[in-house]
Amino acid sequence: MRDAGPQALQQELAAIRAQTAKPFNVNFFCHRQPDPDASREAAWRAALAPYFDEYGIDPGTIAPGPARQPFSAEAVDVLAAFAPPVVSFHFGLPPAALLQRVRAWGAKVLSSATTIDEALWLEAHGVDAIIAQGLEAGGHRGIFLSEDLNSQLGTFALLPQVVAAVKVPVIAAGGIADAAGVAAAMKLGAAGVQIGTSYLLCPEATTSALHRAALRSDASRVTALTNLFTGRPGARHRQSPDP
Repeated sequence: MRDAGPQALQQELAAIRAQTAKPFNVNFFCHRQPDPDASREAAWRAALAPYFDEYGIDPGTIAPGPARQPFSAEAVDVLAAFAPPVVSFHFGLPPAALLQRVRAWGAKVLSSATTIDEALWLEAHGVDAIIAQGLEAGGHRGIFLSEDLNSQLGTFALLPQVVAAVKVPVIAAGGIADAAGVAAAMKLGAAGVQIGTSYLLCPEATTSALHRAALRSDASRVTALTNLFTGRPGARHRQSPDP
C-alpha cells in the first residue's frame, strides 16, 4: 500500500486526539530507499503484464518507485503538533537530527530488533525499549544490520537472549495471540507484548476480504518468508492451493 502522506497522517492523529486523552504510539519505517532503476521497473511491469490484462488493471495507475517512504522531516513536522508520547521505528532508527526532534517533546522511543546484535545497537543508540521481533511475526522482518535470514530466531528463543543482553525493557512480538502466549513471554522476562495479526480481523481494520478469508482458514497455520511484496523479507500467510 502506498503511503498517504503528511496530510493523511495529520488527519489520523487528529482523529485519535479527538477520541482519547490516553497515551498512544505511532510507528514508522527507517529503511534505506532503493536507488531508482528504470530497467528493473520495466522488467517487473513486463513480467506482470499478463496479470494486469487478466484482472483489468491499468498499469498506468501504478506510480513508479517505492510505495513506502522512510521517516522524514515532514513526518516530524506533523507529529510535533500532537506530541505522541510513544514513537516506534522499524529497520533501526532515523538520523540523529530527526530522532532529537522526536525526543524534544518527551516521547519514548522504541525500535524492533531481530537479533542480539541489533538489540545491543539499539540500546547503544539510546532507545527507551526494544521490541524483540521473533521469526513468527507477520509483516516485514525488522532486519537492519544484516540481510542474513539464518540469523533470525523464533520469538521464545530470541526473547530471553535479548532480555539477558540489554538493560532496557524488552517487548515481545511474533506469534503471540492469546493470554497463554502473553504469560509465557512475561515469564521469559518481557516487560510487555505486542500482538498484531489477530487484530487484522477487527471490524476497524482495512484488511481485504481475501486476506480475512486466508487468516480464518487452515492455511494461516503456516507462514512463509518472502521478499516479493517489497524486496525486503517479510512473513506472509501461505494460502492453500485450490483442490
